[in-house]
Amino acid sequence: MEDTEPRNTEPKAADGEDGPPGPPAPDDESGTGGAGGNRDAEGEAEATRRTRRRTRIRRTAIAVLLVLLLPLLTAETALRVNYTGDPADGTYTRNRDAIWLGHAWVDGRKKDADLTALARDLKTTGIRDLYVHTGPMEHDGTLPKSLYPRARWLVDAVHREMPGVRVQAFLGDVLATESPDGMRLEKADTRTAVVDSARQVLDVGYDGVHLDLEPLHSGDRNYLSLLDDVRAVTRARDAQLSVAAHQIDPLPGFHSFWGTVAGHPKWWSQAFFGQVARRVDQIAVMSYDTMQPLESLYGGYVAQQTSLALEATPPTTHLLMGLPFYHENRFGHWNHAETVAAAVRGVRLGLSRTDADRERFGVAAYIDFAATEEDWASYRKGWVG
Repeated sequence: MEDTEPRNTEPKAADGEDGPPGPPAPDDESGTGGAGGNRDAEGEAEATRRTRRRTRIRRTAIAVLLVLLLPLLTAETALRVNYTGDPADGTYTRNRDAIWLGHAWVDGRKKDADLTALARDLKTTGIRDLYVHTGPMEHDGTLPKSLYPRARWLVDAVHREMPGVRVQAFLGDVLATESPDGMRLEKADTRTAVVDSARQVLDVGYDGVHLDLEPLHSGDRNYLSLLDDVRAVTRARDAQLSVAAHQIDPLPGFHSFWGTVAGHPKWWSQAFFGQVARRVDQIAVMSYDTMQPLESLYGGYVAQQTSLALEATPPTTHLLMGLPFYHENRFGHWNHAETVAAAVRGVRLGLSRTDADRERFGVAAYIDFAATEEDWASYRKGWVG
């Protein structure tokens, strides 16, 4: 920036005397030997510099915002496009659906009348697996028997009233992956205790074990080792091993980026999803809590997740996509966007585009005690047909 301070170009008189006086100061200038004029010029220059700095900062902020928003807007546009089109004929239930049930079914709160009503409701659905909350396990992997005093009643009643429907023990816990408290799968004793807990519920009569350990980070080798050990037990009993699975990276490596930005990786790589899927009989994607703000974007996201999961899951493993049978409003889950109708349509679109004839495929509803009549109607109309 050029120097705007006025320079005195008049020659100096001999012997250091001042030369001829300059022009009179303007009326608004202070009478201090012309210094006020210099201050005004300097002030104007500083104001110009500040204006230019603010302009540069604004332009930089806009550029950064565009760098951040453009990929997001591109991705969201792609999800909206993913929700267009018509599902293929025949992309309806294969009668291999599931539902997560709350703890009230095994702790004594549910009675015979409740079981009768459940049997009546499920008769008009494709649900064949019940994931019944039987935990939570302790952080050391053990499972107190006092948590499920009515488990035997439930299993026997379901087998009697709903032939062909399996009852699996839903065992979960919080992992110490993002906080100091929780289950630590890196401890061999903990993994052994989880295996013993699986054996324990099978002794009660459950048809399988359903594991839900969160937050589980992509690439966790200890989790894969645990699945191998639990499956050895379930296979020996001719029982099912199923898991609740995290969503798959919507963009390659996105879990690493989100882990760095938010401290919570949330997603699994598609490769790790496949490693899990090959070790279990059933894998149920928790395809909700997606942060999507619009129903069309959520449906497009579910369509994408369905395709990614189908690509990674061997045809010998039963794949299920989660349906949000619950209602919350928060940053991760907008009730007006994450609807059962949008999820079902997304599932059908993803199935149509990727593997329309996949036999071992279904949807899983989360969760019975929060479901509304509208949720059930949307499931029956959109998926059961």
